[in-house]
Formats: sequence, C-alpha cells, structure tokens
Amino acid sequence: MAPDAHYEHPRLVSVYDALDPDRSDLQPYLALAAELGARRVLDLGCGTGVLALLLAERGLDVTGLDPAAGSLSVAAAKPGADRVRWVHGDARVLGRLQPPVVVDLVTMTGNAAQAVTDDDGWAALLRAAHDALVPGGHLVLETRVPEARGWEAWTRAATERVRRLPGVGDVRTWTQVDDVSGPPSSPTVVFTQHFAFAADGAVLTSRSVLRFRSREQVGAAVAAAGLDVVEVRDAPDRPGLELVVLAQRSRA
Repeated sequence: MAPDAHYEHPRLVSVYDALDPDRSDLQPYLALAAELGARRVLDLGCGTGVLALLLAERGLDVTGLDPAAGSLSVAAAKPGADRVRWVHGDARVLGRLQPPVVVDLVTMTGNAAQAVTDDDGWAALLRAAHDALVPGGHLVLETRVPEARGWEAWTRAATERVRRLPGVGDVRTWTQVDDVSGPPSSPTVVFTQHFAFAADGAVLTSRSVLRFRSREQVGAAVAAAGLDVVEVRDAPDRPGLELVVLAQRSRA
C-alpha cells in the first residue's frame, strides 16, 4: 500500500512538521527510553524523524524506518540527521539489512501501528519488532481505543484550523470521515484530510485508513509475536482515547 499523500507529496510533507509543531506527546517516549536504559532504538514509522532525532540528540544509536520516501527526505535534511540510520521501506526490509538492526527498544508512535490495517501485515510488523530486539528488549506502541469512537469528532466543524506558515502563507486544514466498517471492537476508519493553500488557492487531499484494535486484540497479537505485555498505560496526551502498550522479549 502506498503511503498517504501527506507523508509523501512534496508540498504536503514540506509543511507536515509546521502544521503540528507541538510534539510534547513524544516526551513520555524519551522518558521511557531513559527509564529502560535503552542505548539502541528502532523507530518504526519514523516519518519526518522528530522522535528519532530527539533520541539521537541524547546519545542513543537510532535507526528510523518508514515506507514514505518523502518523509525520510525531510528527516534526512534536518540538523543532526547524520546521527540516525534512515531506512526506506516497511518492516520486511529489516531482515535484509547489513549490518542487521539489533536494538533494545522498538518504538511505534502516532499512527504507525494502526496504519497497518491487514492482519497478516500487523503480525509481520510485530514479528519484525521481536526479531530486532535483543533478549529482554522492549517494544512500545500507541493505539487508539475503539470504544471511545474518537473518529466521531473528525468532522470539518471540529477540526478546521488555519495556520500561517513562514514562506508559505495561510494553510487551512480539516478532516472528514468517509467510511467506518468492521466490528465495533476492531473497526477500519477511512478519512480524508484537506489542505487549502491561500497563496495560490490549491487544495490538496490525503486519504488515510486506520485499523482500530481493542486492548485485548493488541495484547493477543503482541503475545503471538513472542512478546510479553509488561504494562498498558493511558496515553498522557489523550487520556481515555489512546493506550500505550509496553511489551518485552523474553530473556530466554
């Protein structure tokens, strides 16, 4: 599946960070890496590299993997990008890399986990995370709670914003849900994000598909990949709407 346009289209990816400048949601992951004593990190779905670069600034050995070449090009152009090993592709490429990726922490933030919508791909992603971890290493991922039905707030009225970006001008954004299908415990939500550029009147769109999974489904999939769930926390920036799952590879 091709990456969503807002991760790949040159005009959209160039304003991606500026449209979402507050990344305080990443602070708990930095704190967790320190708490676990992680030294080597694999950031799956690293996007424009915000978390990967923050980890690298703290002296960690970081690999950032993403299927969107456009996002990786933005990441690789940032200050300090030479501290990170950037890898283009999905989790399947990890097994072919030389030298291999061997880490004590794997992270999946944002929509990285939910963007993998099919069961086989989800299982393969978790297995790749397991295989990259040393015995005793940890996986941390975030996922939205389907029972909260957060997508019901993804309307134009609730999401429309205008940001004035230096060198770009005003950019008006909004979201609309196109379809919700599947069982209540594991729905698939299709939605479109709109980006209207006042400078020339261009309106670009990005269609996304997310798979919501219940806490029990996530736990079962993590266990099937050979990882033990250590803790499930409420996401501090979205209490009641999103969970942070911490799992560990057996030391045996």
